[in-house]
Amino acid sequence: MKPIQKGLMFVGLLSLSALFINAVQDPQTNENFEKKLINDYNVYALQMPEQLDFAGEALPLNDPDIYERMDRELLVNTYWQSNGLLLFKRAHKYFPIIEPILKKHNIPDDFKYLAVIESGLTNAVSPAGAKGFWQIMPTTGKEYGLEVNDNVDERYHLEKATEVACEYLKKSKQDFGSWTLAAAAYNAGNYGVTKQLDRQKVTDYYDLLLGEETGRYIFRIVALKEILNNPLKYGFNFREKDLYSDIPTYTVKVDTAVTDFADFAKGFGINYKVLKIHNPWLRESFLNNKSRKLYEIKIPEKGYYN
Repeated sequence: MKPIQKGLMFVGLLSLSALFINAVQDPQTNENFEKKLINDYNVYALQMPEQLDFAGEALPLNDPDIYERMDRELLVNTYWQSNGLLLFKRAHKYFPIIEPILKKHNIPDDFKYLAVIESGLTNAVSPAGAKGFWQIMPTTGKEYGLEVNDNVDERYHLEKATEVACEYLKKSKQDFGSWTLAAAAYNAGNYGVTKQLDRQKVTDYYDLLLGEETGRYIFRIVALKEILNNPLKYGFNFREKDLYSDIPTYTVKVDTAVTDFADFAKGFGINYKVLKIHNPWLRESFLNNKSRKLYEIKIPEKGYYN
């Protein structure tokens, strides 16, 4: 064997020996690595809680149909991890705004989870034209006193839209005598739920045969209530600093037209984008305001945006 070949072979043997020695001397690292590969992501059948309720009204989990439908929503929402984490983050930011309004109207706190399934706590737009956190249709918004036009759309105003949702839910509860049916009617309409109750000759949501969306509706709400209240139980891990927080604001009252909101924003040390983040109900870059209506525009406190 030539000297150069012997030299290369010697170097190779030394390298292999070093790798072997490191592996032997550091078994814990390898063991942890293997353990991580095995245990970091597992899919489990979920244990159904013994009791679940919506707004104090119990789900009849002893009914096999109800059990399976509830199990489905727990599984779907537990293993849609990216969406789940986003909901935890957004809930930390927006629940403190929604909760006191529900309480003021004597609406059960569980209805905040209705907003979660309606919009994911975003200013969503449905194909049917429903908008905002509470997915309010234009006719409903106007009926309950919201301004809805090309210039201003208060369905995007979280506080005002929550007030409207409360009024709608109170009327539904009065009509049906049940918070569960009131929630279902938020999705299918009071007429739609009444029609099915009469047609099927039952009085309870859980006895109704409904279409896919309304049939899943309450179960989705209850699943997200259960998951958002028990993050570790369902495998969600985060720190307080990982969650989103609301930015403090102060209010500027405007009762005139605004010709250019970009200039308006600069006057308060922010840009147009930041102004719209805090006032999504302002739909255009200007405000007509021919009626000289008084509007309250939120401006973020200094120090939160560059």
